[in-house]
Order: sequence, then structure tokens, then C-alpha cells
Amino acid sequence: MAAATPDSTNSTSNTFNPTDLIKEELDLVNQFYEVAIEFFANYTFQLIGAFLIFLIGYFIAGKISNWVLKLCDRHKLDVTLSSFLASATKMILVLLITIVALGKLGISITPFIATLGALSLGVGLALQGLLANYAAGFNIIIVRPFVVGDTIKVQGVSGIVKEVLLAYTILENEDGVEITIPNKHIVGEVLHNSAHDSLMELSVGIAYQHNPLEVINMLAPLIENIDACSEHKKPQVGIDEFGDNSIVIGIRLWVPTKSYHASKYQANAVIYEALDAANIKIPYPQRDIHMVSAAS
Repeated sequence: MAAATPDSTNSTSNTFNPTDLIKEELDLVNQFYEVAIEFFANYTFQLIGAFLIFLIGYFIAGKISNWVLKLCDRHKLDVTLSSFLASATKMILVLLITIVALGKLGISITPFIATLGALSLGVGLALQGLLANYAAGFNIIIVRPFVVGDTIKVQGVSGIVKEVLLAYTILENEDGVEITIPNKHIVGEVLHNSAHDSLMELSVGIAYQHNPLEVINMLAPLIENIDACSEHKKPQVGIDEFGDNSIVIGIRLWVPTKSYHASKYQANAVIYEALDAANIKIPYPQRDIHMVSAAS
């Protein structure tokens, strides 16, 4: 009995035909090409017009921004404020130009404005701290409670103002260490601004057996001749208090912030040498104890 042969018709129908796949891909490419040709045929002039409007507008916005920057420099405004005004002007103009260009393409900007409003609300809530710093920085630039080069003390730190930015202010102390303070921690706080100098307060006690007025007259000219002493403000030397063991002589002088500690050490050395040369005693704390015997 002969063996059964497989059905050649079923085998042919299940065979993969790569020609059909290539034909489908060519059809897709052809459709895309036709859609692209139709789009450019209908919107070519709109695209060119929108692109030219944006390009020319962007160029004009840059020119106006540079003009605003030069105008601020001419009126000697703060550098940070000048840069902010110039950048804000350019950003607003570019935004208006973009709206005009989209209108040229027939695209409605109403959905974009609604979306932008919703995003602005969410971003504003998420970035409250950062926005507060920028608002405080803008307030500092406008009000100018201090400028670059001033010595300020705020939030327990002090130093020379090195740079004022919208988000934060950078101070530099005597050791060259930079201190970054977020602007929201400056606005609304108690701020000490002593311009270029810092106040130094010293004190020394002398024994009651000496005349404090003579000691003051001796120390005053020596303090004034210290190299680092400010030329704009004279030092003050006087009786600070009458202590338990000594008369305390107080010395107040203004010195450059950059050399505060060096000036302090120099002033202390001058005071000590003057008192030692005049044989003025600096007493140490002492107590007199009286022994009272109990009655027998």
C-alpha cells in the first residue's frame, strides 16, 4: 500500500512571502511622502513667514536688550539690576514674538496660555523657597540696603559683600572664606552695615591705685597711631566700668574688616607695652576672706 503524500496546497499557503512585507512598507513611505508634500504645499508660505517673523523679532529683542543694559550703565545702576532688567526685557519680547509667529501658522494660543497658567501654579507651589529668594534678591537690588564692598552682619555671620545675586548674596570674611546667604534670610532681618570697616571693642583692667584719667590720656594717642585704625572715625578710650577688682578701661576703634584680627592683636600689644612701660598694674581677680571665730 502506497504511503500518503503531504498536501502541497496547504504547504504553499503557509509559506512566508517577503515581497508582501516590502510592498506594505513602500505603501507606508508613499503615504507619508504624500502627506508631507501636501502639508508643505499648503503651509510653505506660513512656515517661511513664521520663521522670518521669529528670526527678525529675536534679533530686534537682542538689540533692545543691549540698549536697556547700556541705558542702565549710563545711569550707573547696580550691575545685577541692570542685567536683570536687560534679560527680562529680552524674555518678554521673545515670548510676544513667539505668540505672533504661532498666530501666523494659524495655531491658537489659548490652550497654551491655559496650560502655562496651570503649570505656573504648580511650579510656584513647588518652588516657594526659591521664588522667595528671587523676590528678596530683587528687593535688595532695588532698595540697596548694602552694596558690594560693605561689611554686613546678619543671621549671626558677618563679612564683606562680594557679590549680590537674585537668589543669594556672597560674603567673604578675613580668611577668604566665602559665605553664601539665601536672600530670603536677609530681607526682613536685623541687618548691621558698617560700610568698609568693623567696630573693635577692647577692654583692660587697671588697679584702683592708679589714676584712670592719666591712663586714658596715655593710651588715646597710641591707639590713634595704630596703622590699621580708620582715618574716618577716631577711636574712643574711656572708663568702661568700676569692677570688683579693677577699673576697666574700654577702647573702641574702627578697623578694616579684612584685617580685623591682625589689628586686634596689634592693639592689644600696644596697650600691654604702654601699661608695662608706665608700671601700671593689671590686677587679677582676688577675694579677701575674714575668719570669724565662734563665741565660746
